[in-house]
Amino acid sequence: MTQTMFALLQRHDGYCDTATGPFIEQSSDWLEPADIPVPQPGAGQVLIKLRAASVNPSDLHFIKGEYGQPRVKGKPAGFEGCGDVVATGENAGFIQEGMRVAFVVAPSGSGAWAEYALTDATNCIPLRDDISDEDGAAQIVNPLTAMAMVDIAAEASDAFIVTAATSQLGKLMLGLARDKGLKAIGTVRRDDPIDHLKDLGATEVLNVLAPDFRDNARQIFSDLKPRVMLDAVCDQTSADMFFAMPFGARWVSYGKLNAEAPKLGEMGQFIFMQKRIEGFWLTKWFQDTPIEKQMAAIAEVQARFADGRWKTDVSATLSLSQVMENLPLALSKPDGKVMIKP
Repeated sequence: MTQTMFALLQRHDGYCDTATGPFIEQSSDWLEPADIPVPQPGAGQVLIKLRAASVNPSDLHFIKGEYGQPRVKGKPAGFEGCGDVVATGENAGFIQEGMRVAFVVAPSGSGAWAEYALTDATNCIPLRDDISDEDGAAQIVNPLTAMAMVDIAAEASDAFIVTAATSQLGKLMLGLARDKGLKAIGTVRRDDPIDHLKDLGATEVLNVLAPDFRDNARQIFSDLKPRVMLDAVCDQTSADMFFAMPFGARWVSYGKLNAEAPKLGEMGQFIFMQKRIEGFWLTKWFQDTPIEKQMAAIAEVQARFADGRWKTDVSATLSLSQVMENLPLALSKPDGKVMIKP
């Protein structure tokens, strides 16, 4: 095995002073290409030769210093990917050399935007042979978040709201809602994906930029009574929808696609309508969820990708050498996931 590897390194440490959201104009503001030594696995760790890495909003928040954990300058970026285990340290458990795995990397680790990634064996999931590399590279963050958050919604009522419904995670939740007999209300910013989202499983789809959006939302909320809003946007429209939701509504924030700070104009609803705002972080779900439930969710995720109920919509594929020049343009394409391959 080679002693050096090509990687995309983080240019900054720690956190930023201001947050502008998961968008970049120049890769070179946040990343730098370099040839660095291949990391070696320690106890409980595995070295993975990359097949594909997915680009999630959390990756962009992280390299910009907007994530909940600090950047480490000089470390390869990228949280999630798929690849082949080529070396293991002691006590790597059932993860063995030669396995093709989906994996995530801790923020302080050697990330997925490189020819090789280093992570804990406990952050790896062996993949079925009938799972593609693209689906494998997006197997953990979005699918398990979808499983966990739809469970949260189902506990409250049979109707819930999914903002940014054209996102990969949004589309996964719509399909899961359909299969569970739930009524998902998606939000979008243009009309052309509405029919497709209804085909995927949405009961209703609201264009938040339409002139009649608020009237339509009030009527739909009155009819379906959604008790949970699963929100990746967290802007003023999100706040307005939350205050239009019925008694006991929960606003579950799991992302911040809009840098706007919403105003909470009806504070009395927290008292008299027993509403609440909370956050969801998959890392905390892993910490709090019994291993048996985690394994069942992982098995269900792989089954859904294998039989076609779920799939990863790829909008662009870049080689590692193309990321510096082409990542911003690739990210501007709607309704799909950017993949990075060696």
